[in-house]
Amino acid sequence: MELTDTMTLIGSKETNSDGRSQQELETLMEIGKALTSLLDIEEVYQVVMDKISRLLRPDSWSLLMVDETTEELSFVIAVSPAAAELKKVRLAPGEGIAGWVARHGEPLLVPDVSRDDRFSAHVDRRSGFTTRSIICVPLKARERTLGVIQLINGMDQGEFARTDLNILSTIADFAAIAIDNARLIEKINQLTITDELTGLYNDRHFHALLEYEIERARRAATALSLVFIDLDHFKQVNDTFGHLTGSRLLKEVGQVIREKTRRINHAARYGGDEFVILLPGTDQEGALGMTNNLRKNLQNEDFRADDGTPLKVTASFGIATYPVHASTKEELLRLADEAMYDVKKSTRDGVKVA
Repeated sequence: MELTDTMTLIGSKETNSDGRSQQELETLMEIGKALTSLLDIEEVYQVVMDKISRLLRPDSWSLLMVDETTEELSFVIAVSPAAAELKKVRLAPGEGIAGWVARHGEPLLVPDVSRDDRFSAHVDRRSGFTTRSIICVPLKARERTLGVIQLINGMDQGEFARTDLNILSTIADFAAIAIDNARLIEKINQLTITDELTGLYNDRHFHALLEYEIERARRAATALSLVFIDLDHFKQVNDTFGHLTGSRLLKEVGQVIREKTRRINHAARYGGDEFVILLPGTDQEGALGMTNNLRKNLQNEDFRADDGTPLKVTASFGIATYPVHASTKEELLRLADEAMYDVKKSTRDGVKVA
């Protein structure tokens, strides 16, 4: 249903004495303005939550989003006495009313779930909630179903009406556009700070992070360590197996670095076959332990050329720590870089502290 059709349908209803139809129309206009002006996905979720609770007042309702990889549904918002339990649930593709709506991309009004074979009671059993009636509508954008909004049990446990379905469909149309836009902005922002090949931060964003973390460490009087990494004999890989193998190897090394460092650390591709890792709140000893573990992980990883030839990957590492070795961003970078080059010019496959 088009947005204009739904708004016309609502606006043309016979208005009761308390002016509910006019209030619904005004609220929908508010929703449209609010959602189409938002670019942050968490703010979109918040507006959806506030407006549905205000306008339709269901006993319980949820916003579920489709996992693009598994096609499972997960609860992003759950307004329910069983909300904490629902947040742990993932619905298999096509499971229940929500799964059916997500798969078929069509809204559904079920006045009595006990008479509908598509209803799955396992969520009720797990959460201790009792579902009587359901409205579920898809969130669709660019011919894709992003998720669903599901309302359970009407106000005062009454059944939902066709008008409720129309109102919820309009909210879902606005919400889908807003969520899709917010995701696009998020992807664009991510592209500006990440290295396209490895998925790690790019060097420009890394410098911004370094400035921020230096200042944060200074104010909190904590340590901050920087690790420089240069792959050994990488040019030989390109010369022997070609640049496609070399590019894939860089991508796989970046994945190992990302997986083997803590989430609070910042890893970046610094250029060519060089990488850097920033370790907030980590002193020299902690940085040395992390670096030696990463060194072993790279040595033990099963890297291969396109023809299946095993590729032994080692690297030269240099470490510098604020404020023990350096008091400025430039000095920290220079000392870690120099320590790495000392390893590269001597033994390779080693770690040196500034």
